[in-house]
Amino acid sequence: MQITAGMVKELRERTGAGMMECKKALGETDGDMDAAIELMRKSGQAKADKKAGRVAAEGIVITLVSDDAKQGVILEVNCETDFVGKDSNFQDFSQAVAALILKQQPASVEALMATAMNGDETVEVARQNLVSKIGENIQVRRFECMQSENGMLGKYMHGARIGVMVELEGADDDLCKDVAMHIAASKPVCVDESGVAPELIQKEKDIFVAQAEASGKPEAIIEKMVEGRLRKFLGEITLLGQPYVKDPDKTVAKLLSEKSSTAVSFHRYEVGEGIEKKVENFAEEVMAQAGKTA
Repeated sequence: MQITAGMVKELRERTGAGMMECKKALGETDGDMDAAIELMRKSGQAKADKKAGRVAAEGIVITLVSDDAKQGVILEVNCETDFVGKDSNFQDFSQAVAALILKQQPASVEALMATAMNGDETVEVARQNLVSKIGENIQVRRFECMQSENGMLGKYMHGARIGVMVELEGADDDLCKDVAMHIAASKPVCVDESGVAPELIQKEKDIFVAQAEASGKPEAIIEKMVEGRLRKFLGEITLLGQPYVKDPDKTVAKLLSEKSSTAVSFHRYEVGEGIEKKVENFAEEVMAQAGKTA
């Protein structure tokens, strides 16, 4: 039976084991998912299987920049609780992974997990060992490698939960940090209007047109109203159009112009963004347990 990438992915999600281990187990069981899980449990490769299904929406963001400010990495590693997110073992693992990414420049999370970390031990094996030691689901969720040929990279961390890496040309460390701090606070989605998806612009324009037409004003006035609202919308979501947090009387574009600097790109990570967290209801849990024992 042909072992597909989808089958390997499902087994990884159900066991928390590495990609190669999952592929091997599926091959040995002729693609039988349950048999593969049983085989891996017997061999000790699926020690983290019960933990792999738990939601890991806490954790840490790490930013690293090379000494010459030409290379950098931003990384998010997740765990289940804020308590473990502050654990030294978890933080040491995350820092080591970030340093490995900066050195090896892997192309994807999958490639990273298969990379040797400690001797012959891969990142995936180190992750599994940490899961067994700490007792929580731990996931290396995402990372971005950045390189700057004509400028420099700068970073800013807001605690351990929000991290930003920015690339500027014609800047220094202080300006990079200030712009990164602004991005952390104001959450722009892209550098300028050219980075906004045309579909998003059209969607917002359609909404503004409908709102303006409801006012009953002449078509010429409606057109100006829509242009004004669209301009305001783009200013709110683009880095260059936003009021600078340290001086709201000027935009970030104005700040950079005064410094003869240019914004090239940025990445902003916040721990757990986009992950649906399970909302625990303690009262309901107690009642459920009481019902079971009644």
